[in-house]
Order: sequence, then structure tokens, then C-alpha cells
Amino acid sequence: MINDSLINETAAILHEGKTILYPTDTIWGLGCDATNADAVKKIFEIKERSPEKAFILLVDSIEMLKNYVKKIHPRVETLLVYHKRPLTLIYKEAINLPDISQSKDKSVGIRIAIDPFCQRLISTFGKPIISTSANKSNEGSPKFYDEISQSIKTEVDYIVDHRREDREPKEPSIIATFDKNGELNIIRG
Repeated sequence: MINDSLINETAAILHEGKTILYPTDTIWGLGCDATNADAVKKIFEIKERSPEKAFILLVDSIEMLKNYVKKIHPRVETLLVYHKRPLTLIYKEAINLPDISQSKDKSVGIRIAIDPFCQRLISTFGKPIISTSANKSNEGSPKFYDEISQSIKTEVDYIVDHRREDREPKEPSIIATFDKNGELNIIRG
């Protein structure tokens, strides 16, 4: 059961430009308002990651996705309906996002969240959020909340109190893009 006050509290934290540690539809992640350049910069600092390597963004729907990419391949909606695992797609032209939230070539990786908690949080917040694994760049991704390092836990502004006891194995999302012929290319499977 997802607590409404937890959703509202977490969305308020994001509106303040703060960082969160939260369970995603894949693994535990670091997140913030993807449209707030200062908040995104803080995620790069927490992860000790080079800004040249952009983060994945989460949205709650195709409708929200349309606000942040110039063109959506016509097969995306069908692909998302039939795909069983979380799927991040690379879009060639980001719009309405600060430079720090996209790659240097203006592309952006976005996933429509399938987890009910993430969907409700993003819907309540009303904007995309950053989703990156809850670890330093040179460390492995934690599978469960208890595997997240203490340094990550102390550097974020807020830790979401949801699914901390969950031990169901999760995997990172599949990452794919469409080539110029409209064919799907899997980057990470």
C-alpha cells in the first residue's frame, strides 16, 4: 500500500530542489527534479561522476514524455505495452531540459516508470525525475536498500521510507534506441 502522505512529502522535497534516495521500478536510485540544474549537479557530486555521462530520467506517461523530447518514434507506445522489463529509450532531441540533464549531443535516456510508487510520485510532482543507481561511480549497484553505502545515505537530502525491507531481486533497465531505419537497437540488455 502506498501512503499518500509519503508521496506528497517526497514530491515537496523534490519541489524544494533537494535530492532523494528512493526505490525505482528497477533498483534503488538517487533522484531529483530533472529540470533543476542545481539539483542534478548535486547528484553528479554525490555519485562522483563526470557530467559528460548523463543520467536516465523517469516520467509517468507518454503524455509527460512528449513534453521533454522533440520526436517519439511511432512504435514506442506499442513497444512499451508489450515489453515486460523496464525499458529506457534514448531519444535524439531533448527539449525543456537543462543542458546538465541531457547528453552533449542533446539526446536523453527516458523511461516511463512502471512501478506504482514511482508513477504516483512523478504524477504528483508533475515533472521528470533523475534515476541513477544509488552508488558511487566506481562501485557496483546495490540490489537492496541495505547494500547502499552509508556515504550515499548521508549525502542525500531525503530517504524515502518505502520498500526498504524488499529483497526481491531487481535488475537495471534495458537501454535501447531506434536507428535511422527505425529498427530497435539494444544498448544494454
